[in-house]
Amino acid sequence: MRTIALPVLSTLLGLLRSRTLLHLEILALRQQLAMVNQTPYKRLRFHWGQRLFRVWLYRLWPGCLQTLQVFKPDTLVRWSRKGFRLYWTWKSRCRLGGRPPIAPEVRKLIRTMSRDNIGWGAPRIHGELHLKCLLRAYFSYYHTARTHLALDKQCPEPRSVELPGQGTVIAFPHVGGLHHEYRRAA
Repeated sequence: MRTIALPVLSTLLGLLRSRTLLHLEILALRQQLAMVNQTPYKRLRFHWGQRLFRVWLYRLWPGCLQTLQVFKPDTLVRWSRKGFRLYWTWKSRCRLGGRPPIAPEVRKLIRTMSRDNIGWGAPRIHGELHLKCLLRAYFSYYHTARTHLALDKQCPEPRSVELPGQGTVIAFPHVGGLHHEYRRAA
């Protein structure tokens, strides 16, 4: 009696549902049947494409959980959550660009400065680091490109003579634009 009543009852309910839901249910059942017929093992193994199809169907029609015969609805929800997690892990991955990494010696310097000078705070430490960077840039400029009176207005690293026909004069900034070195563009 039960084997007759259930199909008849589901057919009557099917008449009341929309045509789209019926087609989605048929699609879900056919996919399950194909999975069972295709697998020679007792335990079914789901490929990523089958899982993706099920998750897509679940997103499109949450009522598909009632048509599941091959696995538990909790499994489908777990797959959906895993896919969500994987997507956001991929989306927030480290890419080229963004903030450059801080050198270990700079980190050590920041920690030393904050430990030795408790009342300074972040703005003061930032100012000190900026000053050190400017001083380093100035020393580099001073020892390579700046002209000196003691060297008869020559710089420590000798420059070649550039003729007017070699191009226009371009200013290259040093020390944040405080000083400039002038060369001809080729």
